Amino acid sequence: MDLASLGTGPLADVSDPAAIVSSERVFQGKVWDIYSDTVRFAGGEMTREYMKHSGAVAVLALDDDGKVLLINQYRQPIKVRDWELPAGLLDVDGEPPLEAAKRELAEETDLVAAQWSPLIRFNSTPGGSNEVIHIFEARGLSASPKSHHRTDEEAEIVVRWVALDEVVAAALDGRLSNAPLIIAVLAAHARRQ
Repeated sequence: MDLASLGTGPLADVSDPAAIVSSERVFQGKVWDIYSDTVRFAGGEMTREYMKHSGAVAVLALDDDGKVLLINQYRQPIKVRDWELPAGLLDVDGEPPLEAAKRELAEETDLVAAQWSPLIRFNSTPGGSNEVIHIFEARGLSASPKSHHRTDEEAEIVVRWVALDEVVAAALDGRLSNAPLIIAVLAAHARRQ
């Protein structure tokens, strides 16, 4: 790779996979596994551990008044009931991200949407995970034909509609910490401008 070329042209990430010397699963979890890869890089070898992730989706659902559908649920790793977007894992084999987003919206909120469009896609923690999160905007919301039984963290979900500007203000004031929520509302706010 010609590193000098990175300083010119349109700004964009560049695919440049390093040659893998070895890759080993060092921990097998219920949801995610931890891998240790040794790769050739910069004239030598380096070893990095990372979480191998199935990927995820989130839904920025907006009503006709510009309010965002938020859910609040408990998250054990941070010991907080945080405000989030309806979201979930790409854990159904072969399921496209858009179909997973539709499924998650229905499962977590008992709603369906008539219009769907991609909003933004990002790597959540590129130094420690290969997770990619796909966020979709959903409009034209109505009740799902069936209600869903919720367990574990989802058993106590609280649903709230909040004006987009209020969510943006809460994010910028540091009152919210959920990265997909913050990224999605800032992207929607920027696009609205």
